[in-house]
Amino acid sequence: MSVQKRLKSKEIQAIPRAIWAIGVVSLLMDVSSESIHSLLPLFMVNSLGVSVLAVGFLDGAAEATANIVKVFSGTISDHFRKRKLLAVIGYSLSAFSKPLFPLAKSLGHVVTARISDRIGKGIRGAPRDALMADIAPPHLLGASFGLRQSLDTAGAFIGPILAVVLMTVTHGNFRAVFWAATVPAILAVLLLGFGVKEPEPTAPENRQPLRRSDLGRFSRRYWWIVAIGGIFTLARFSEAFLVLRAQSLGMTSTAIPMVMVAMNVVYALSAYPAGVLADRMSHRTLLGSGLLVLIVADVVLAAASGTAVLFAGVALWGLHMGLTQGLMSAMVAGSAPSELRATAFGVFNLVSGLAVLPASGIAGLLWSSIGPSATFVCGGVFAALALLTLSAVKDDSVTRFPL
Repeated sequence: MSVQKRLKSKEIQAIPRAIWAIGVVSLLMDVSSESIHSLLPLFMVNSLGVSVLAVGFLDGAAEATANIVKVFSGTISDHFRKRKLLAVIGYSLSAFSKPLFPLAKSLGHVVTARISDRIGKGIRGAPRDALMADIAPPHLLGASFGLRQSLDTAGAFIGPILAVVLMTVTHGNFRAVFWAATVPAILAVLLLGFGVKEPEPTAPENRQPLRRSDLGRFSRRYWWIVAIGGIFTLARFSEAFLVLRAQSLGMTSTAIPMVMVAMNVVYALSAYPAGVLADRMSHRTLLGSGLLVLIVADVVLAAASGTAVLFAGVALWGLHMGLTQGLMSAMVAGSAPSELRATAFGVFNLVSGLAVLPASGIAGLLWSSIGPSATFVCGGVFAALALLTLSAVKDDSVTRFPL
């Protein structure tokens, strides 16, 4: 066994069991969510007669809602120093929203289900990430977030595989697949409730709620990370457009979930190694590499005329996710005071939430008015802008290693 492999093995063994449990919770919830989301755009367009533009706005609004809610849940989490309770509430709301999808008869019903699900995600996101940062050893912060991202993403490709199998068995019955997706969501809530113990708070409980002066406690480095993350979000519009791109190239409804499988396999395989690298190398270099991969992915997806090229672009999209998502979480965690970590995640996601709505709206508008290729070309332009912003940061302390 090589020295590098031995180091990675030791790092995995050193990661606390609670981090693994949180990762499995994320895996189960993503199995549930992606079983639905890999089919939802097709269900909306083909069964409910919804336009692609409306799909884009709905997905953008849903993700924006999740990110905006995170700032409030983060502040509450820091106020009471109760991470796990809020995480359980958020996961529970998402779990109980799942039956609304198979019961949906109109766009309004889908909107209710989707927004409820995303509010649950918003409630749990910042407290869960802060809980992880409280549990993880400081020298394994990147590896811990990378591991959770890998497990989360494993669920994100198991879900679409499950959707493909169930769509085949049920002869294309969307609603039967949606019903089956409720089971892993409930298991996720039970595992978090009984399988994760929250550490004792390191700061006094019931601190004053977020004040303007608290924002001044965040470092210059943190605000640069927030700015870069916001521009990055403009480039990374909803993954629903990957599903719709597959349909535009002639893939069948039964086979289309394999697009999300392919993306998430690459994502899952790359997220943990990228997290390990985040503990050892320049964050600027790693994040810049992820942005370059996204630009290439957008070019490939814009030019795709067949399934082989489509899947190449989808794989590159998954690689850029693996290189950047756990890294951004580790950067936020490492740049914020421990007593304001959940708030830091909340503010970061608030900015991302404000960016994701216009991103998906613009993507849907370009798709409807010009065509699919224009959507991905625009994404590549925003990714290039994020890369230029990153390169403009002259102060190495902003993107330095270690955290």
